[in-house]
Amino acid sequence: MAITQHKIGSGFGAHSTADDVLAGIDLSGKTVLITGGYSGLGLEATRALVRAGAHVVVPARRPAVAEEALRGIPRTEVRRLDLADLAGVAAFSDRFLQTGRLIDIVIANAGVMAYPDKHIGPGWEAHFAINHLGHYALVNHLRPALSPTGARVVSVASAGHFLSDIRWDDPHFRDGYDHWLAYGQSKTANALFAVHLDALGASDGVRAFAVHPGSILTPLQRRIPRDEQIALGWIDRDGRQADGFKTPAQGAATAVWAATAPRLGAYGGAYCQDCDIAEMATTDDMLIGGVKPWAIDPASASRLWTLSAELTGLDAFS
Repeated sequence: MAITQHKIGSGFGAHSTADDVLAGIDLSGKTVLITGGYSGLGLEATRALVRAGAHVVVPARRPAVAEEALRGIPRTEVRRLDLADLAGVAAFSDRFLQTGRLIDIVIANAGVMAYPDKHIGPGWEAHFAINHLGHYALVNHLRPALSPTGARVVSVASAGHFLSDIRWDDPHFRDGYDHWLAYGQSKTANALFAVHLDALGASDGVRAFAVHPGSILTPLQRRIPRDEQIALGWIDRDGRQADGFKTPAQGAATAVWAATAPRLGAYGGAYCQDCDIAEMATTDDMLIGGVKPWAIDPASASRLWTLSAELTGLDAFS
């Protein structure tokens, strides 16, 4: 089924914060798992979700750093997880499943940008492996813990998907490497993951969405030299960020909205931005955003799911 992309009049927008979209929503007794929930947008989302009453599990590659960042925030717990290590993803998931707890919301937020030419595991390109395959494996492993009364999975994509469709003939960049194309492919994969996960999980109450947080300067950009950020128009010579960029609290809002908005439940698989469903992109301006056709194509989503299952040996939904 094709994904219909049109705004639903959420009442929120680009300037809304995570606290704004959670006003009046009680998450008491709900468990949220948010990868990277201790830095940048993830930390802002964690804070807002906790203020709304949720208990937040934060898988972290650097547990000590995560624990320090979350110090003083109640109802949070840190567990070691490296998305680049599929054996570690399995071990993390097994430990969680042994607790018998259920998960109401998963926000697949962690990721990397502008990695150098690097292959991990059995030779997988790093952006694709970490941003997509790691989260694909995590959600499949945790399938038994997703709440039977309804769970949401939010995949944090970005307008970076404008840069590349899935490179079906060479997803791991065996023939030449470009870190922006690699990042773009991984963000397309994040969006397509939500499309097919929703198609497979909806009958069991698992709804999935992809989100573009907007343009925000966070630690995600730490590998990009300052001169390149200036050339890209992100900052000026004095380090001030460009007009149109969001604060971290605003950047966290769309993922939190997608995870909790009651009205969104009827639009599974949708790609969202600015706390509403995104329209189709009419330009190549990533600051304006929208969604390109290749990022919501059901056939491509199914093909990517099959590829991901073959690569990881996992498929808990089909």
